[in-house]
Amino acid sequence: MTAPDLFSIAGKTALVTGGTRGIGKMIAEGFVDAGATVYISSRKPEACAEVAAELSERGTCVGLPADLAKEPECRRLADELATRVDKLDILVNNAGATWGAPMADYDEAAFERVLSLNVKGVFHLTNFLVPLLEKAGSQEEPARVINIGSIDGIGVPALETYAYSASKAAVHQLTRHLAKRLAPTITVNAIAPGPFESKMMAATLEAFGEQIAANAPLRRIGRPDDMAGAAIYLSSRAGAYLTGAIIPVDGGIATTR
Repeated sequence: MTAPDLFSIAGKTALVTGGTRGIGKMIAEGFVDAGATVYISSRKPEACAEVAAELSERGTCVGLPADLAKEPECRRLADELATRVDKLDILVNNAGATWGAPMADYDEAAFERVLSLNVKGVFHLTNFLVPLLEKAGSQEEPARVINIGSIDGIGVPALETYAYSASKAAVHQLTRHLAKRLAPTITVNAIAPGPFESKMMAATLEAFGEQIAANAPLRRIGRPDDMAGAAIYLSSRAGAYLTGAIIPVDGGIATTR
């Protein structure tokens, strides 16, 4: 097998949730450029339409709006996708939310808002898409699920984002659990991003970006190709023997915190 074949995802079909901005869009762009047919999902229909049109100038991209914090919406998205494709090679569970507040002000609503999307949504959507993933996967070439965790689920963050860090640690453990359950025809791995340019990170990077970059072993903030490369590796033949892994893509921050 040649190196281009080893890392190819051409012809595969992928669904990227939260694919209209930030890390999700970085992955969706990378997949489209690599020759995959990409479906993106977002809570906002106008964002789905806009980004799908943008990426369709470079390949094949279709927007499917859904609010994945709600179980019925996870089922609806899975059912709608099943009317469009007969199998799903790659699922990227990226849609997520965060919330920061002092501990004394951190209430039930904050936890519910974050955990419903970041953890429950990942489980429900994966569960409802198992039939499509199983149709795509085999022991030799499994279908792939990639969950987007965070280095905040590996080490304690500086900010008071209690529900977010707890949710990402839960995503990491859910990844391991699903990996055991869905093998050998579906692999499940997680990417734990560090600092990347995104709407979720915008305020933090504006205030502390230079300091964060200076403290990272690789001395910079992540680029879109860093994230796309990790996702393409996990989705290609090169990543077929990896499951249950949590991969920090963070310039070395998680390993030196």
